[in-house]
Formats: sequence, C-alpha cells, structure tokens
Amino acid sequence: MEVILHVYDVTNSGNEKTDNTIMQINRIFKDGIGIGGIFHSAVQVYGDEEWSFGHCEQGTGVFSCPSTKNPMYTYREAISLGETQYSIFNVNQILRELSKEWPGHSYDLLSRNCNHFCDVLCERLGVSKLPGWVNRFANAGDTAVEIAGNTAYRLRQAKNEIVTASKVAYRFMQSVAAKNSIVTPESQATSTRGTPRIQATWFKNLLSTGKPSSSSQLDVGEEEQHMIRNPDTPNSDTLSRSTVAHIHDTETPPPRSRSDI
Repeated sequence: MEVILHVYDVTNSGNEKTDNTIMQINRIFKDGIGIGGIFHSAVQVYGDEEWSFGHCEQGTGVFSCPSTKNPMYTYREAISLGETQYSIFNVNQILRELSKEWPGHSYDLLSRNCNHFCDVLCERLGVSKLPGWVNRFANAGDTAVEIAGNTAYRLRQAKNEIVTASKVAYRFMQSVAAKNSIVTPESQATSTRGTPRIQATWFKNLLSTGKPSSSSQLDVGEEEQHMIRNPDTPNSDTLSRSTVAHIHDTETPPPRSRSDI
C-alpha cells in the first residue's frame, strides 16, 4: 500500500498579517531557494484518512482527519514516500502504539512536532522519511536552542567554579592572616631584634632584677657572644660569665605587655 505525505502551510495564527508573512517565508525559502519553511504534515495509508500529531492537555496527541482537508492549515502538496509491506491490521497496531507514545502534552514546536511524528510513523511503516526541507526550520531552531542551553550551562558551571575558587582562596588568606596575627615571644623577639630601645630596656631589667625581658631574650645570645668575643667593648664588664650562665638556666618568663617595656 502506498504511503503519502501531505504538506500544509502553517496559517493558523489567528492573525491575517502573520499568516501572510508565513506564506511569504515559505514561498521564498522553499519555492525560491529550496531550503525549507514552516509546514504541517500528515501521513495517509490505507483509506482516506491522514494521521498527524498535535498538542492537547489530556490524552493522545495523535489524530486523523480527511486527507488534504485539515481546516487549520493551507494545503500545499502531496509527496509519495513509497509502499509499506504491512497489512492494514499491522498499520492499525502501529498507530495504537504511537498513540500511547505520543501524548498531547509532550508536543514541542521545535523538538516534538507533527513532522517529527510523521518521520517516526514512516520509519515504522518501512518507507522513506520526510524530505529534509519539511522540518528544517524546526530542526535548526532546536539545534540553536540546544547550543544556547549548553552555552548557558557552561557559563553557569564556569561561574560556580570561579566562586568556589574564590571562597577557597579567601579561607586560605584568612588562615594565613590569623597565623600572622598570633603574638609569640619568638615573634616579639624577631620584630624587635636590633632595636636599641629594646636592648637598653633589657640591660636595665637585667641590672635591677637579674632576669631578662622575654621580648628581648632572643637577642641575649647575640649580645653575649659579641661581648665575649670583644672583651674590650665598653661596659662588657657588666656581663660576666656567671651572669650568662644564670640567663640560660632561668625559666623563660611569661610574655610582657608593651606597657611594661
């Protein structure tokens, strides 16, 4: 049995100006340069009915109407797609299966429209699929939407990665700043090493209490070694070897506040 594809111009917008624009697009892009246009299609096999697919809120989107007589569109042409080897019983079974697989709420103008349905039906019947120009605009639109969606996803992913990296870097800098803000006797000694004022205060405390200031303890070894190596240095007689021994044997005093220095 011969399988026939019926093609219509889509002119059901409800606006005469829009319908005329669609007709003009189809004439230019299909009739003029053969690229494609905006079309509705349906398949006729066994009998005078044609089968297609459309949107509805409930139930199947598969429907039939008298061939070439769909009142919603403007009929354009018929295309023979070959002959199916299936019996009318098998064809009806295929249509029942497709009725379950194609609910009306799944209709999508770009990715699941009447032309997609006719392609699947022709494939099940074992005949040629639709000519490329019938659904080219929808396929191009669907591809563009998919590309745009992938691009948007990649941008969101890149944004999330940047935000995550920024948070990690911020926590790292916080930890570094926290470590640098901890005041220890070693950090105090390092920060005041070589300062004449601190060294003078250390000598004063040593002469009055016999114990060095913790803020200058790290400088004792350097000053001591300098005086031992240079016995002629002025005031070196105030730092005897017994005093040096006393310094090393003394327990490190607790840190002192800046007001004590």
